[in-house]
Amino acid sequence: MNRLSTYPLRLPRSLKEAVEQASRRDGTSMNQFVAMAVAEKLAALETASFFSERGQRADLAQFDAILNRQGGQPPVLGDEMPHS
Repeated sequence: MNRLSTYPLRLPRSLKEAVEQASRRDGTSMNQFVAMAVAEKLAALETASFFSERGQRADLAQFDAILNRQGGQPPVLGDEMPHS
């Protein structure tokens, strides 16, 4: 079972009102809305950190060699990315 803890959060009045409106539109409580917003922000920070660390380990010379290699086949009709 998840253990919950509380944290007294102080928000500027205008931000609190915006959160109240957004959580109502979202059909969630303010607490759920704020918890999800914090979770999304943490996920974004962790993702940025992951790619930054990965990028530091990149071998750009090898990357260029792969992109410039000879052979292979040119793209054919239908290889395009679908449009959303």
